[in-house]
Amino acid sequence: MNRFRRSLAAFATLLALSAPFASVAHADTKEVVIAYQDMVVPWRYAQATGEVEKATGYKVTYRKLGSGADVIRALASGSVQLGEAGSSPIAAGLSQGVDISLFWILDNINDAEALVARDGSNVSSVAGLKGKKIGVPFVSTSHFHTLVALQNAGVNPSDVKIVNLRPPEVAAAWERGDIDATYIWDPVLAKVKKSGKVLITSGQVAQQTGKATFDGFVVDRKFASQNAEFVTRFVKVLAATDANYRDHTSAWTASSPQVEAVAKESGANAQEVPASLALYAFPTPAQQASNAWLGGGAQSGAAKSLAATAAFLKTQGTIQNVLADYSTGVDPQFVQRAAH
Repeated sequence: MNRFRRSLAAFATLLALSAPFASVAHADTKEVVIAYQDMVVPWRYAQATGEVEKATGYKVTYRKLGSGADVIRALASGSVQLGEAGSSPIAAGLSQGVDISLFWILDNINDAEALVARDGSNVSSVAGLKGKKIGVPFVSTSHFHTLVALQNAGVNPSDVKIVNLRPPEVAAAWERGDIDATYIWDPVLAKVKKSGKVLITSGQVAQQTGKATFDGFVVDRKFASQNAEFVTRFVKVLAATDANYRDHTSAWTASSPQVEAVAKESGANAQEVPASLALYAFPTPAQQASNAWLGGGAQSGAAKSLAATAAFLKTQGTIQNVLADYSTGVDPQFVQRAAH
């Protein structure tokens, strides 16, 4: 046997010996990729401090994406297993057959998204936006509420130029004076408020029309069924961080480690984070498990909100199909466990 064959044989023997160990090691490798956005929310602190890794033992990779639509696409492609998205991209994803389920309400958007007109645009009301240019991330919760707000004010959306811009692009277009208004969230919202007038917030739109918006966590359904313990522990981390904020709001100051972490992960200014957080509402696990949010099947608040959003998106030509029941994409089991 020549030297080349001998080394090949030795290599084959080594492979045969190592194969059982390799498969065992592979089976024990628990890894997950979580997509997130730039929303200013309490759980960024847990993200920054490695709480998910500590609680689950999984290797966690965080991937920051520019919009909820990007997150849904990443879930559909299998490049991420869990991700943050607004109710609008979640409704669109479910309508398009993406195999995901909503398992956690990250926040009730409330006043954390707002329609703001730029100083110098001569716009002082929603009705005054006719003929103007608005920058919004398409298929986002703010895009949905832009259309709802315009229609509610008697403005045909086709009489307004709505351009598709991700949050960083909104900030740049605003600075250049390329847009007259934007419907956006923090950290960009805090910037545009300094040289603009708030026309309406998502909380006010919801009160006037009954069409609320929220941000949620969605998971690939196959991953959730195969990693139920991971998702359960992950929800407990999310719940604990929200509780820390709710119970000790005054301690979340600009110089606190919590707020510094939120600012770092979301790209916000630490000085503006406490005010940004105060704009949202963060439901407890018990509230999320109730019919108000994830519990109650087709009558759950989340399923009804997703259905209303999807119906609206269809009228806009954003999606082609609307599901008969959006509770098929809502999974309350993990918050139910966390609530006990």
